[in-house]
Amino acid sequence: MLERFFAAPLDPAKRLQQQIQERLVEAILAGALPFHEPLPATRVMAQRIRVSRNTVTLVYERLAEDGYLKSVNRRGYFIDERYVREQLHIKVDDRARNLIPAAASSIDFRHRLRRSFSGQQNIVKPADWHEFPYPFIYGQTAPDRTSLSRWRDCVRIAGTTLHSRDWMADHIDADDAMLVEQIIRRILPQRGFRTEPENLLITVGAQNALYLVAVLLCGPGTRVDMEDPGYVDARNIFLSHGAVLHGHAVDGNGLCVTEALAGAGLVYVTPGHQSPTSVTMTMDRRMSLLSAAERHDFLILEDDYEHELNFVGPQRPALKSFDQNGRVIHVGSLSKPLFPGLRLGFIVAEQPLITELRALRRLMYRHTSTLDQRAMAIFLAEGHFDAHIRRQRASLSKKWQTVMSATARLLPECDVTMTTGGSAIWLTLPKGMSAADVAERAAAAGLLVEPGDVHYLRPDPPRNRLRLGFAAIPLEAIEPGLKLLAEIVRELRP
Repeated sequence: MLERFFAAPLDPAKRLQQQIQERLVEAILAGALPFHEPLPATRVMAQRIRVSRNTVTLVYERLAEDGYLKSVNRRGYFIDERYVREQLHIKVDDRARNLIPAAASSIDFRHRLRRSFSGQQNIVKPADWHEFPYPFIYGQTAPDRTSLSRWRDCVRIAGTTLHSRDWMADHIDADDAMLVEQIIRRILPQRGFRTEPENLLITVGAQNALYLVAVLLCGPGTRVDMEDPGYVDARNIFLSHGAVLHGHAVDGNGLCVTEALAGAGLVYVTPGHQSPTSVTMTMDRRMSLLSAAERHDFLILEDDYEHELNFVGPQRPALKSFDQNGRVIHVGSLSKPLFPGLRLGFIVAEQPLITELRALRRLMYRHTSTLDQRAMAIFLAEGHFDAHIRRQRASLSKKWQTVMSATARLLPECDVTMTTGGSAIWLTLPKGMSAADVAERAAAAGLLVEPGDVHYLRPDPPRNRLRLGFAAIPLEAIEPGLKLLAEIVRELRP
């Protein structure tokens, strides 16, 4: 019976002990092994699955520690029948079973929902994007093996006795003090400002930070102004809380600051690299926006999600660095430039707002994983984050230069919005072309590009915009991918 669980070969790229343990647990819980017979001897099992005897011995010992096996002197390892039966069988009393009401028709939850989010228009990305030869997808990164190795080291260090005592307990509503200190010392100065610990909150990524702020500051009828085109998920967050959205045009200098901002309660901006065009807001625009906030009495929600990725000139200071009156709520991401799936971000704001955000976060999930926080704190303290950013900036700078030059050469009929960095370009196709048609044809040929109309707030968005992310695509695949895109554009051009 045990043979079928080891019929598939073990993967040499994965840890042997982990694979063997997983398969043995599966066999035990499936009832494939009798309780009254010992498991194969370690030597026999090792020969059968072609691994070392020490590997099998370590797996058996660990399964015994976890309660699945018990060691019987001179007889070997047996399944711990009592423990396994507890895992497999929860007996429902027959009298109670007779009281269970018969199933009627299925519940129609649509009539019970107070709110629905599934109908919102969202950016759609294929789950198998990495299978495309030319994945011009935004929001994903190429693996950095050095950073991955360093991160594993930091997680291991965080798990040692020295650090584990600081993250094992429930922190209620507190953050890891070491991570807060590292953000204040290493991240914020690069954005042009500092703060105190009571002005900073750790979140589950930058998007969670936006949601927390929206819960506190947005309600039915609250006016929120934002860039158009703008960040789709932020738009949906504000709309889900009943906000009334006003869109403002974006040009090569960022958000167009006009008197139309009068009456806003909150203005959401992405000044570092505008989402989705990647343009950087000029200093004049930043000063104009801050002046408008004073004049019209609104708050600014600054989403500085790609602050580090400027390739032309020095890094720009954040809006928050010029904030004299606490009107700017600054949101940043620690995971987006590193591992997007890690989900760690932060908010910097005035203490009264952080106090309320902390209380709200406690109701939602108390705090983010303290293990992840401590590992990130170590990653920052040892300089790995800065080293990663240097490598990433060098890599993306080459890709950015290649994308910009190759697009100008291969797609002269298209307009590219000029940027000073970021990880994507904003492409305008010839007039009358459909970006959706181009994307569909491209996907069939192994080329992944993203139509841009979903980013617009206006009801009649232009249909000939494409966003091409270049962080995840290999450098050598950029030009062939753009050649293929050029062929498709010429085929579909009216």
